Amino acid sequence: MPQTPGFHDVNKDARNSRLFIVAFRSAKDDSCSSLVPKQACTISATFRSFIIDRRNFINRLSAGYAGLALSTNYLLADSTIDGGADRGVSVGSHFDLLTKQLLVDWCDGMIKHQINAPDNPGLHGALECPSCTHIHGRCSDAVYPFLHLAKVTGDKKYLDAAIKVYDWAENNVSQPDRSWTNDINPKSWRGTTIFGAIGLAEALHYHGELLDEERRQAWTKRLHEAVESYLYRDFKTIDFTNLNYGMTAVYGFNLFGRLLEEPKYIDRSEQFAKRVKEFFTEPNKLLWGEGKPNDNRSGRGLLPVDLGYNVEESLNGVVLYALEVNDTELLDLMVESLGGHLEFMLPDGAWDNSWGTRSAKWSYWGSRTSDGCQPAFSLLAGHNPAFGTAAIKNAELLRRCTADGLLHGGPHYVSHGVKPCMHHTFAHAKVMALVQDKMHSMPKVDTTTPLPRVTAKGVKHFPEIAVWLAAKGPWRGTVSAYDSIYKTKNQDHIQQPTGGSLAVLYHDKVGLLLASSMARYIQVEPLNQQPNPGDDFPLTTRVETRQDDTWYTNIYDLTAEVNVKEEDQQITFDVAAKMQDEDRNLVPADAAACSLSYKFQDDKVTISAMGPSAESKPSPTTLVVPIVSPSGEEVRQVSPNRIEIDKPEGTVVVECNVSMEIKASEKGRIFNMVPGAEAVPIMVQMSADAATPVSVEISVV
Repeated sequence: MPQTPGFHDVNKDARNSRLFIVAFRSAKDDSCSSLVPKQACTISATFRSFIIDRRNFINRLSAGYAGLALSTNYLLADSTIDGGADRGVSVGSHFDLLTKQLLVDWCDGMIKHQINAPDNPGLHGALECPSCTHIHGRCSDAVYPFLHLAKVTGDKKYLDAAIKVYDWAENNVSQPDRSWTNDINPKSWRGTTIFGAIGLAEALHYHGELLDEERRQAWTKRLHEAVESYLYRDFKTIDFTNLNYGMTAVYGFNLFGRLLEEPKYIDRSEQFAKRVKEFFTEPNKLLWGEGKPNDNRSGRGLLPVDLGYNVEESLNGVVLYALEVNDTELLDLMVESLGGHLEFMLPDGAWDNSWGTRSAKWSYWGSRTSDGCQPAFSLLAGHNPAFGTAAIKNAELLRRCTADGLLHGGPHYVSHGVKPCMHHTFAHAKVMALVQDKMHSMPKVDTTTPLPRVTAKGVKHFPEIAVWLAAKGPWRGTVSAYDSIYKTKNQDHIQQPTGGSLAVLYHDKVGLLLASSMARYIQVEPLNQQPNPGDDFPLTTRVETRQDDTWYTNIYDLTAEVNVKEEDQQITFDVAAKMQDEDRNLVPADAAACSLSYKFQDDKVTISAMGPSAESKPSPTTLVVPIVSPSGEEVRQVSPNRIEIDKPEGTVVVECNVSMEIKASEKGRIFNMVPGAEAVPIMVQMSADAATPVSVEISVV
């Protein structure tokens, strides 16, 4: 193919990298030097907000970005793609620069892993996954972010990468019905065609002019075939499967109809949109539908809700549609729903999906194979400024979880030596490209308005999911008795933490301290989830016992009772539960009853537990408290009753009224893929004849 006009040699722009460094230096001053181009001067105020990360930012650019000069130009330039002079208030902002940085970093990281094997069509152009033994069938989702960078940087490597990964998909996952399968196996799930088709449509809509006429027409024809032959045929109702597909299709069919000039696709979009309002809980307007079946009611009468899929996929689709057609009623519902979901964002930008029905894919920052929360929250920041804070805080967390150009599936992958899955990067890169292409029309997106969980006080109950959020002084906690369990044809033991578990504990000074995992790590989607390294040890705080090689614990109890008492000086959760195995069998000999208590005070959180009585003659019962701590933090057991963990911002002190021990592990830490964190597993043996509970106090000094 002839070289596209506008593409040029990187070496000719080497001088721009020097100007970029000068611009960074000028950010320290109130005025710009005359040596700095006007373009750099206009954003020096924005760079001031980056000043803490300045050295790391420059080092990342220098070490990780091929074609530094062109990427630098992009980072310095306006983001407007289809707005020109109609600049949005977020162009040149911290959010603009942050999303640009992630997009360049991730696309360059993916290109480093793109297979170059022209004689092997089964491999050529695919994105090799560092952690998985297979190629992910959806890696052609990277077409859109690659084309975006090809347009805005003028670097031909991104156009070449887009063409190669598209051609790989056509050779390997394209099916006779014109769908694309999720995996190379032609019998694998093809519903993900909706996501690939949207990405291809966005690429053609915003950047199709980069392609030569023959290729652009071929790609457009292929998109039309996917929509007409598969999506329009099989996506007949909004709730034909997990709701994330139908909610995303609300936007998808509208986009296809506009791009392909086909009214019936827009009609299908409107048909879906009329039903959107049916799927929100009361009173907090959480989106339900992530279950099998999607309207399944639990024993408590609760519907299936998953935070990760909602904020990273489903709500994006509805917001994008509502904005496109100016549906003000639907936008009002979206603002209310986003507000309900935002209650679960932790102060560091993490999505607390410890309780969600699909928390098997919880990666702390979101969900393993969805796209990211930035579009919905940034585009509606004008309705609630805290939405802008959420978009930025989560993007900053994504940056902290990025290494060597790839997004890692949790905060401690690097410290534990776990390689990243490529799927996270190409999925989230799509969102950053979309945010950039819409930056000209963004409202103000900044962090001036704090997140709800930052300013929260007391207890907020979410009765539609049997979850409580606690806020006392610097502490934030999540207690879950949610009993909506996700099941598939092949797995009926999928189990997020419940049983009145303390699913999350967070401290303003030192961050995450407790983070629940699945009761047993199950690869619900084997090709979309990495195997857990080492032994499968749950991160959930719990009471447990073992009899005849069977594990019994409160986190399998779907009927636990939770009582909350809120006072001026403390918040107390009292939990009555029963230890049982994953088949819901109770501990034999009437020895199942146990109780837990969580007491939140300004200076400490106390976890207390009692097991069965001595008359029951149970096996030894243990209180397990895994304190989140990456490798490298010093751990000291200064006495049988006191353990200290040094963190950069303070020391976590764990004290107990009886002896504690740290479970031995090969690396000094246990690691769980949910949510990608390391922990120090503290074990407290409970005496059956004890008259008082064992109590573990957690404080920070």
